[in-house]
Amino acid sequence: MAIPSRQRQSATEGLYQPLADINVTPLVDVMLVLLIIFMVTAPLLAKGVKVNLPQATAAQPLNHKDPIVITVGKEGKLALGADEISQEALIDGIHATMGDDHTRVVHVRGDTEAVYGEVVAIMDMLAKNGITHIAIMTHSRSKTGPATKAAAGRAAPAPAPAATGTAK
Repeated sequence: MAIPSRQRQSATEGLYQPLADINVTPLVDVMLVLLIIFMVTAPLLAKGVKVNLPQATAAQPLNHKDPIVITVGKEGKLALGADEISQEALIDGIHATMGDDHTRVVHVRGDTEAVYGEVVAIMDMLAKNGITHIAIMTHSRSKTGPATKAAAGRAAPAPAPAATGTAK
């Protein structure tokens, strides 16, 4: 008869031995739940104002590097890049973004349902403050078929503001 190498001292001591292994199943469950939470919340973290750009057939792409984008939402909300900004702080924000490069183009994105006067007021405010390189962003429209949204980011340069006079 073989003698066990380790003899029990009491009856209950041998029943509850500590495990040195990690139970992987709960770890995998927690990781999968975290993965699903991050996959659901990641699209919600995108900042910016969603706008529907108008269509234009004569729009040509601008190949400027890193333009400054101003967005005018349909409720009149303004955004500089992805951050919402007030109309009073817009010019200071643009000058801070421009730095010393005054040749950078400012793209104005106006929602199709935005009030036209608000978009023009923003462009006029930019021109009054010395920002003359202004472009209006549109989607290109197919000449033969219905409007397509494939060419997002195209811009048509805006003409310099005309001088207005009073008629007598």
